[in-house]
Formats: sequence, structure tokens, C-alpha cells
Amino acid sequence: MPETAEPQVIVNIDNGLGRIELNKPKAINALGVDMINAVNEALGAWKDDDSVRAVLITGRGERGLCAGGDIKAIYKAITEGSEDNSKFFRHEYFMNYTLSEYPKPVIAVMNGITMGGGVGISAHGSVRIVTDSTKIGMPETTIGLFPDVGATHILARMPQHVGMYLGLTGLPIGAGGAIAYGLADYYVPDASVPELVKALADNPGDVAEVVAQFAQDAPSAELTDDASWIAECFAKDSPQEIVEALRSHESEKAQSTADLLETKSPRSVAVTFQLIRRATSLSLADVLEQDLRTATNIAKYPDLTEGIRAQVIDKDRNPKWNPASLAEVDPQEVESIITTPVQDKVFS
Repeated sequence: MPETAEPQVIVNIDNGLGRIELNKPKAINALGVDMINAVNEALGAWKDDDSVRAVLITGRGERGLCAGGDIKAIYKAITEGSEDNSKFFRHEYFMNYTLSEYPKPVIAVMNGITMGGGVGISAHGSVRIVTDSTKIGMPETTIGLFPDVGATHILARMPQHVGMYLGLTGLPIGAGGAIAYGLADYYVPDASVPELVKALADNPGDVAEVVAQFAQDAPSAELTDDASWIAECFAKDSPQEIVEALRSHESEKAQSTADLLETKSPRSVAVTFQLIRRATSLSLADVLEQDLRTATNIAKYPDLTEGIRAQVIDKDRNPKWNPASLAEVDPQEVESIITTPVQDKVFS
């Protein structure tokens, strides 16, 4: 008889350490709704279980913790007229909030590619560990979406408009930037992670002390040399003004960033700008409800399927956005995408 396939989320308790291991390494552990439900179930079961002292989230494979949500499944649901996406987003955002409010330490090892939903399953935890391979970002404007999973709550609180820069461009940062800008707490070299995991299982009641034994000084933040033009240009009051400021700046990096922004979905850039601005005064719970409204509404427009098609279906990397430029984006449409009520709620 053939061997039974391993589950896509491996859940166990190791001497008081609740372990959640994402196990879809060929897809860099991209999250599907069944995986999210498995995580939610484990977190729910352990919340009041005194035998579980802490929770550790890791990903199988060397490529990274998690590349994000399963966007091929999202594409399939939209093109087939399924309601699955609403359920996916609702359950994912509930997981993000649960992690942020969990009554026990939640340790996440954010090695390698940690993007989109991978940020959501890690950056809301209480002990966030990056490594020398970490590549963390929210690349959603590339596919016609926006930085969801509560990420705008973090982006809006980054210093010197770095959050607006990261949210609009979708560019990743490494370990140094992740710690400097509030996405992570500790730097542990990849080579030390197996030892760290063993030590956590040996001492699940002393998480801070154990992690401190393995933590090292983080590398310098990648954007340090670019801080001046990022702060100046990304403080502007609209995406169009940001692009104009970048174009006219003396920095070649600033000018190339203008070029980059013009390859992104104009609708997504405009929506993301507004979401980050609004998130400055919202709680994480309110941001996640805003994310669910926005995700449900933006999926009705063609850019999301077109962006996914160009990136992972046909892989031509040549999306045809509609509208094609920031100047053509209707501000009332952006407002409607963010505020129009939808049937589902993250918190009923």
C-alpha cells in the first residue's frame, strides 16, 4: 500500500513546546485554507492547555518559512466564481489576530522567503526571529492585491515613511531591516536555528532567556543609505505625488523606484496608499476587518486575476493593468473598495 502523505501542517507538542510546522516545501509552504484551519485549531486547543508553555512556528524546507497565500487557489476561485476566497481571507485574518493576542509566547522563525501571508503568520507573534537568509516583504501590488494580513498596521508604524515605501513597492528586506523597522525582534544565524529549536523544547518556560542565548547583533538595515529620499518622497499626499517626487529627485535609486512603481497595479498602489494612511489610527482588529472588506471588493476588479496570471499562471511577467496608470484611477472607486460592507466579518 502507498504511504500516507504527510499533512501540510505538522502539529505536535514537544515537552511543553507546541510546534506548528508548515509542510509544503515545494511551494515554499504557501498557505491554503486547510493549512490555516489546522493552525487555528492548534492555537485554539493549546490556548488553555497548561501543558503547553509556548508555541513555535517554523516552515519545512530550506527556501523559507512561507511564500504567502496560495494565489493559484485564489485565481481558481475567482475564475470559477467560487466563494472560497472569502472564507480563506476570513480564516487567515482571524489567525493573524489570534497570534497577536495569544496568551503564551509565540515564536516564529522567519528564515528565507517570508512574504505576504508568511508575514501574517509570523510578524504578529511575540518572539519574531530572523536569520541571515531572511527575505521578508509584502509584494501584493505586483499581483493586483494589497498588503493584507494586518500588515498595514505594522507598515503604518514604521519610521520615516519606510512602511509606505515597502508597501507600495513590494520590495523585500533582510534581517537587519526587519528588526530596525519593527517586523522582527531577534537575529539568529541559520546555522544556529536547529540548536535553538532543541533548546526551546528543553526549556519552553524560559523563551526569552533561551532566545537571548542564541541571538546576535543584527546586520545593518538595508535602507539606511536611502533613508533621506525615502522619507522625503514617500511623505507626499498621493501616489502620483510620490512618483513625481521620485522622478525629480537627484538620487538614481529614487528615479528607478519611480519606474518600479509604474510597473505595479495602479489600483493596488492607490488602495495600498490609503490603507496605510488609515491604519495609523486603527487597531489591528479594525485593520483586519478593513482588510477583509478590501480583499473581497478588490477581487471583483480584473487586476487581481491578471496579476496572478502574469506572475504564476502564464509567467510572462507582463500584466495588462486596467486602469493602466495612476492618473486614471478613480478616487471614489478606491474609497468604495475599502469601505463598502461585505457579507463576512473576521469577528462576528
